[in-house]
Amino acid sequence: MQGYEIGFPDLLVLEPKIFQDERGFFLESYNRETFRQLGIECEFVQDNHAYSKEIGVLRGFHFQLPPAAQAKLVWVTRGEVLDVVVDLRKGSPMYGKCRQVVLSATNFKRMFIPKGFGHAYLTTMPDTEFQYKVDAPYTPELDCGIAWDDPGMAMDWNSVLKGRTPILSEKDKTLIKLADFDSPFTYEES
Repeated sequence: MQGYEIGFPDLLVLEPKIFQDERGFFLESYNRETFRQLGIECEFVQDNHAYSKEIGVLRGFHFQLPPAAQAKLVWVTRGEVLDVVVDLRKGSPMYGKCRQVVLSATNFKRMFIPKGFGHAYLTTMPDTEFQYKVDAPYTPELDCGIAWDDPGMAMDWNSVLKGRTPILSEKDKTLIKLADFDSPFTYEES
């Protein structure tokens, strides 16, 4: 497995080795020692699986507050998403900025999202299945989020939505703006 940064320290896109033949494929989706060699030291405690029926389902920007903040390993096993993160770490030179990666069942990419990032994704194919591991269990009272369409983050969703209105949960329709969020996360330069 190879990993590379996409403009944020500690945020990694991972590309597993894929062995394909006429029967299908095999890949190693997680190996603790390989992840340690890539600098990923967390212990995953929960796996989640989400299904989105339609194109244009938008989930996020979600995260949990300390002491239950979560690092995530995310990937798609069916369909495709535009996966987007926003840096919420005070003191980071990238604070409030977004990065995006296409994750799909055909490109096999994964993304490791450290604590201190908000996470969102938009389905770009119907019947998309999104999976992820977290290193802290879901804690409803510490669940938080930033509005997907906050102009302060300059995320251009329209280039992907192409005039469609995203399909949102009631929760995602009421999330706060970044300017109203007093981030408990801090950036520690390595």
